[in-house]
Amino acid sequence: MDLTLHVWRQKNSKSDGHMEIVEAKDVSEHSSFLEMLDVVNENLLGQGKEPIAFDHDCREGICGACSLVINGEPHGPEYGTTTCQLHMRSFKSGQHVYIEPWRARALPVLKDLIVDRTSFDRIQQAGGFVSSNTGSPQDANALPIPKPDADKAFDAAVCIGCGACAAACKNASPMLFVAAKVSQLAILPQGKPERERRVLAMVDQMKKEGFGNCTNQYECEAACPKEISVEHIARMNREYFRAAILEEPEKQGHGGD
Repeated sequence: MDLTLHVWRQKNSKSDGHMEIVEAKDVSEHSSFLEMLDVVNENLLGQGKEPIAFDHDCREGICGACSLVINGEPHGPEYGTTTCQLHMRSFKSGQHVYIEPWRARALPVLKDLIVDRTSFDRIQQAGGFVSSNTGSPQDANALPIPKPDADKAFDAAVCIGCGACAAACKNASPMLFVAAKVSQLAILPQGKPERERRVLAMVDQMKKEGFGNCTNQYECEAACPKEISVEHIARMNREYFRAAILEEPEKQGHGGD
């Protein structure tokens, strides 16, 4: 198949970007979207032109690096699919395909289709962990956890931090990502000792990074390649309100000392 690509090109984070038309010829319908871009880049290099910069790593739908907005949809038209797992049979010969990076102030473009996602790292570092030593694997497994709780924790833990939720949200809110990281630990007994500090710190860091607020339109859930439910956002909100209520008496107590 032959495609006309409209690709966002931007030299660096300080320069202005623009859409550039690139022809993709004889594309195999069995190739992945990133494999198609590989072939396009080989042709561009053969013509002495600058290849298209895009991010990738595992190409197995695990790392979340392959973050592209394709025809206005994060990761493309297929539901529950990362860009690297999107195959060209989802497109038709002669189609115009628009390829852009994530659009969020807190996810600045570094070059072409590559964005800086270190803001997600800082949110994770603010509290998305368990400080206590859980011992060896067999010690951790010795702690009985109801299967429904374990299942919900695993459902949240599949988040790969790609940023599709922020890219899909009109407010550029990564609430689904933050909620998944809060929820996967809040549900488990190992995460409960730090539950108040965790949610307050992570939400506070999200605000510091300049992300927007959630307005519950569920675009994040629709765009999530791991199909994470907005149910986790509701749980995070409950965790946040609980932590805020518990924190207030502590502040008042310290103020009286």
